Amino acid sequence: MGTGTIAIRKGKAKRGTVRRGKRRLRSLRQVRRLEQLDASRPEPSTQTDVLEPPAPPLVLTPALAADPGTEAEILWRIAREEPELRQWLVINPNADARLLEYVSQAGGPGVRRALNVLFDSLDALESEYG
Repeated sequence: MGTGTIAIRKGKAKRGTVRRGKRRLRSLRQVRRLEQLDASRPEPSTQTDVLEPPAPPLVLTPALAADPGTEAEILWRIAREEPELRQWLVINPNADARLLEYVSQAGGPGVRRALNVLFDSLDALESEYG
């Protein structure tokens, strides 16, 4: 009985050591991942950067929708989410054919009128210079 007990204890000891080793390895891997994530985070350049509030959210207005300097991504956001501002996208010179087609299909207050004005002005230009 004495040797059997020792063999069982050795087996449990080996399993315990293996389990502790696996836990330690998992812990080290987790620490390594956290270090990698932390290293990829940009460091603030000065202490005041940390204390400054974030920029205010972008307010979608007719002026923004009509502004030629507005990025295409924002124009598409306006087209998808702000039906009352779609008419102002029509006069934006950076609104491409796909965006205007979307605005035409989606509709909204004043869209048909704005598109008619655009097409009438294009027809007038064509007859004048065409």
